Amino acid sequence: MKTNTESSFLNNTQKVLLTFSCILLSLILFLLRGGFDSQSPFEQIARKSMLPDVALTNGRPTVFEFYADWCEACKEMAPTMVELESINKAKVNFVFLNVDNQRWEDLLETYDVNGIPQLNFFDNQGKEYGTSIGVRTKDQLEDLLNSLILNKPFANFPGIVKPEMSLLTDRTFSQNELKA
Repeated sequence: MKTNTESSFLNNTQKVLLTFSCILLSLILFLLRGGFDSQSPFEQIARKSMLPDVALTNGRPTVFEFYADWCEACKEMAPTMVELESINKAKVNFVFLNVDNQRWEDLLETYDVNGIPQLNFFDNQGKEYGTSIGVRTKDQLEDLLNSLILNKPFANFPGIVKPEMSLLTDRTFSQNELKA
């Protein structure tokens, strides 16, 4: 006859090994997910970026990037955007706006954000200069930034909308009504 201790499902050694394995796997998963600082690269830089209204009124060209943490195209562009922000921070304001943050709902509506990543470019007076929708290569982003800095027309990349090409907004409609 077997006693209760002999018929147990796992012996003590197996229990210890199972517990150790669970702790080790949990630790590995925790570290792979970024540890205590698990924010996305965009979230880290977004916290450091200036507020949109300040950026548009400080006399430097500005880039708004509308992104989401779940957006694969945004993730693809993130390292390049972080690098370009670092290189050009003395010349251009970069403002990173998470579309899932309710704080920016008014800007999503104002700038008609329907797809991400969306980059909105503004000249040094805060006037809209153009919009880029969709993923961009590093060369394209550098070209767009140089055009903005030098106040030259954007190249004709697919997905570029220049202010004169955009549809009438409530703001322009109101101005047109006043002229009539």
